[in-house]
Amino acid sequence: MASYNKIPAVLPQLPYPYNALEPAISAQIMELHHSKHHATYVANFNKAHEDIQAAAQAQDIKKQIALQAAIKFNGGGHINHSLFWQNLAPASSGGGQFPSSGPLAEQVKQDFGGLDGLKKAVNAAALGIQGSGWAWLGYNPTTKKLEAVATANQDPLLGYVPLVGIDMWEHAFYLDYKNVKQSYLDAIWGVINWKEAEARLSKA
Repeated sequence: MASYNKIPAVLPQLPYPYNALEPAISAQIMELHHSKHHATYVANFNKAHEDIQAAAQAQDIKKQIALQAAIKFNGGGHINHSLFWQNLAPASSGGGQFPSSGPLAEQVKQDFGGLDGLKKAVNAAALGIQGSGWAWLGYNPTTKKLEAVATANQDPLLGYVPLVGIDMWEHAFYLDYKNVKQSYLDAIWGVINWKEAEARLSKA
């Protein structure tokens, strides 16, 4: 079981400094995003989990139902962000460098015609989100194909193996790109950790 899927939730350490993804993502955004936003999801999930355990012990059905939204939102936020940090890598460490051959390159060519087609599909999913959410490159184990998928709010990507996730909440980009989401998307492809994506695909 992945560490981010274990209870209690724990804020993971980043595998790079806050400024490592500049200029694509500023150190200011990375620090706020990780140490404030993600940390809040962790704290709120753990509190909701404690409360739902107490409600179960008290056999309080209504309280357990009322806590489901907090479990889903904060638990999803923790899972999504844990995957997101691993999805990114500094350019100096291979970020943005898509493999020219191998299982991932072959699957992308088969399902999207190449990297440009993949980016176009994921960008379309991202820009189609109304409000906040996530855009994903997911592997569908049923069809054995890659798909561009969007999820609302902090809903995790269920039914797929998440290879790449892009946070489309404003806290992920607004300080750097204001409301120009396309500029954020153009930049983030330059720091995507394709080695991590390929490793996830190999385990699918």
